[in-house]
Amino acid sequence: MNENRYRPRMRFFHPNAKGTGCALSLELLPASGGIEGCIMASLANQQTVGGVQGSERTYPTFNWEEALTVKLGFADLCKMLQVMRGESESLGDGKGLYHSSGKSNTRISMRHLVEPVSGYALDVNRTFGDGREARASILLSPWEALGLAESIAGSMSVISFGVPSARMRAEKPADGKHEAA
Repeated sequence: MNENRYRPRMRFFHPNAKGTGCALSLELLPASGGIEGCIMASLANQQTVGGVQGSERTYPTFNWEEALTVKLGFADLCKMLQVMRGESESLGDGKGLYHSSGKSNTRISMRHLVEPVSGYALDVNRTFGDGREARASILLSPWEALGLAESIAGSMSVISFGVPSARMRAEKPADGKHEAA
């Protein structure tokens, strides 16, 4: 793969003074050939708090090495859009979405919160085959969820059909039937 190639990505950073914050990274992977597109979502728990000592500022850091990454396909993204658009209060009526692999089982949940704060909670819980568990959670503000919903909606065509490219089309044959390109 060409590392110089641009891959659309957006991130949300939510550190807190307790060190229990989280960051969310979303990367768009367009459909290509026979492979469907998706958005890869990674949640990284906060590693350090950061602070200010004199004139030196230290920024919080996030544990990207142990981030929980999930592949969100067309159906997953449609269900998330329903939550962010207010058509559903939570994914899977509170049960979430389940992804299984030979090494782990992952539950992705998203729910609209009103109390004690307004926002959209995104949680990823992973159970590994050896019994270990990992969890990451981020609370997106209503404006962040709106921007995310619009970004996902805008990306659905490339997730479904890929990035259009200009190709020469064969001229229409005399019999009026088109041949496959």
